[in-house]
Amino acid sequence: MTGAAKIMAHMVAFYPDRDTSLQAGLALIEGGAAYLEIQFPFTDPTADGPLIQNACQTALAGGFTVDGGFSLAEELAGKAPVFIMTYGNLAFTCGIDRFTARARDAGVRGLIIPDLCPPQDEGLFEAGHRCGIAVVPVAAPAMSAERIRYLKDLKPEFIYAALRKGVTGKETDTAEALGFIEKLKGTDSKILAEFGIKTREQVTALGGSVHALVVGSLFVETIARALRNPESSVSLDLRKKMTYLCRGSEKEV
Repeated sequence: MTGAAKIMAHMVAFYPDRDTSLQAGLALIEGGAAYLEIQFPFTDPTADGPLIQNACQTALAGGFTVDGGFSLAEELAGKAPVFIMTYGNLAFTCGIDRFTARARDAGVRGLIIPDLCPPQDEGLFEAGHRCGIAVVPVAAPAMSAERIRYLKDLKPEFIYAALRKGVTGKETDTAEALGFIEKLKGTDSKILAEFGIKTREQVTALGGSVHALVVGSLFVETIARALRNPESSVSLDLRKKMTYLCRGSEKEV
């Protein structure tokens, strides 16, 4: 992807079931995803839009467990760098140190837990440092300039930029997104830009400004559509969608 950002593909573990989510992850990687963000479903995913909320409910009803999530992550971690995204309550239930150590043992590259951001991170960043995995703070447009400076001064390997003030799944205003990204620059932190990426045009417009673009709701929607159509293939549709976003070389599904 010369001249373009890498793509971090977001998926929900066990959506709609374990086997299908494994195949979905493999398809996204085969289609060109540079990173895979695996969401461990939680009962109240406050930063997620309806598509991902519904996917989380389906995954939980289908038997998702933290053990199963780490097993899935371990299978996919050998194919591409894997980041686990979830919410603080799930990590608390497991225990911050234990959760971080299990992520390390599964070969996970990093953790994204939006509601555990320093300095109110309950020791998550320190635990990640001990385990040698990246803990990624989330920055949002509503943050004050002082708060943004604080996150930048931490010099994390990655910063997760939530390009909209609302929940995921909504379209992103390109000019607003680029303005926010500029505020995060000035350090060596790699910027992962998320919220509402849906088109190849958005990838082209934003790609040169960040390390990687995070795409999530689009892929969940692709899975849901394939499940409703008996003639569709989740793996094939995801691979085509991923390839289209990365290179524009296949017709969009």
